[in-house]
This record gives sequence, C-alpha cells and structure tokens, in this order.
Amino acid sequence: MITREQEIWLAHLDDTNSIEIFPYDTEAGDKFKRIKKLLVSVLGEGNNIIHRGASSLGISGQKEIDIYIPVAVEMFNSMLPALEQVFGIPRSHYPLERACYVATVDGTKVEIFVINNQSKGWLDGLIFETYLKENRDSLDEYQTLKEKSAGLSTQKYYYKKIEFINDVLIKALDIKSTI
Repeated sequence: MITREQEIWLAHLDDTNSIEIFPYDTEAGDKFKRIKKLLVSVLGEGNNIIHRGASSLGISGQKEIDIYIPVAVEMFNSMLPALEQVFGIPRSHYPLERACYVATVDGTKVEIFVINNQSKGWLDGLIFETYLKENRDSLDEYQTLKEKSAGLSTQKYYYKKIEFINDVLIKALDIKSTI
C-alpha cells in the first residue's frame, strides 16, 4: 500500500533511467567513519551522526552510504549553513523536516541527511531498521527485493521499496500493539 503523499513524491522520480544494485561493500563501515570525522570537524562534537541504509545493514544496495543527523526542530536550520560550506546546496530540502547533501568518499556516493528527530520519516525509519535487524527473514526479503530491482527505473524501484517498508511498518506496529 502506498499513501497519497508517497504517490506524489514517487511521481517526481525518474521513470526512464535504470538503477544498479551492487553487493554489500565490506569497506562501507570504514568509509562511514571517514565521513563522520569530516562531519564532526564541520559541525562540532555532540551531534548524533548515524550510519543507516543498506550498507549499515550489510546488504546489497545502490553502492551508497546513508548518513543521518537527527536534530530537534529548533536546531534544524542552524545545521545547514556549515554543511553548505562543505557540500554545497542540498540536493533536496523539505523545510524543518529533511535536507540531503551528497558527497563522494573513495568512489562511493554518500548521502547526508539532516532530519527532524520527531518527523514521521525519521521515526518510521527507526522502526523499520529495528524490525529488520531483529527479523532476519525480513532482512533477507529486503535484500532480495533490492537485487531483483536492478534495471528498474528509479521510480519503479522506490515504489517497490516503499511498499515493502510500509508492509514492515504495519507488522512492526502490530507487534508493538500486542505488547
């Protein structure tokens, strides 16, 4: 199931290109540590800088490293100027919700997200990744979905991915409601 808001977001994605899926990069953890050092030098100590996404789960993906910096909404805008000095204008920016910067580390694309730590996207992402880490079958199913999506357009890939994430969120929330 895809929500109306998700359909709107999906509609802006490219439906003519073809994505590639790569095996897990065993050096992703070291690459994350290098970019985290850079982020600490730019933003200072005390920020939560988290490795997320396929490379943090140890599964196949788009050969990129996702880094999240969750912040309180009142801190959101103050983070952006320092990051713009190093990474330029955000690739995408949803005011007071999420800003995405792109970098390259040793030939690997790195997406750096400043995200409102109370936003639905952040909170759902925590639930999703926790569920996958605790349920190996679902993690394996997610990796298979990614591998079978090689060659799809960005739009079709994210459609399948979002459907899977939504299904996992329903399972995870059903489990929580029974506790």
